[in-house]
Amino acid sequence: LSENLRKICEDACIAAKRHGVRVSCDLNYRKTLWSVEEAQAAMKPLMAYVDVLIANEEDAEKSLGIKAENTDVTQGKLSVEGYQALAERLAAQYNCAMVAFTLRESISASVNNWSALLYSGGKAYRSKKYTMQIVDRVGGGDSFASGLIYACLNGYSDQDIVEFAAGASCLKHS
Repeated sequence: LSENLRKICEDACIAAKRHGVRVSCDLNYRKTLWSVEEAQAAMKPLMAYVDVLIANEEDAEKSLGIKAENTDVTQGKLSVEGYQALAERLAAQYNCAMVAFTLRESISASVNNWSALLYSGGKAYRSKKYTMQIVDRVGGGDSFASGLIYACLNGYSDQDIVEFAAGASCLKHS
């Protein structure tokens, strides 16, 4: 991220905060876009403005340098407690009102278990776990983020926010 673009992003966040607008951030790390070092140099300063953080374990590790404990997605090992601890840590470190994670368990290339975790107000909320027959993975995270933002904007309860976001993403995968 060039210094000019980073400054534009920061100015946009400052303007949003000045006008009382909540700022959401979907970390969405892409190794073809930048290195881990570049991602962290760009994202860490912007986190000061984020109210709603959306990520998965790789995004948090690569973009912010913070790893979920007892979780290895390459081995299919997922620890909900590890994700909850990660969410608590991110919320505390960056003063985020909400931290949301998608939780993917790969059974095969076309079948995954899918759920989500939302940390809000000092509590963790877990969605229903879906077993999905995947037609297309592209946009699965974006549909989760948009479902989460929609539910927040429409005054859903924290449990309903995570249920709606996970359900929207699961539907998109199909």
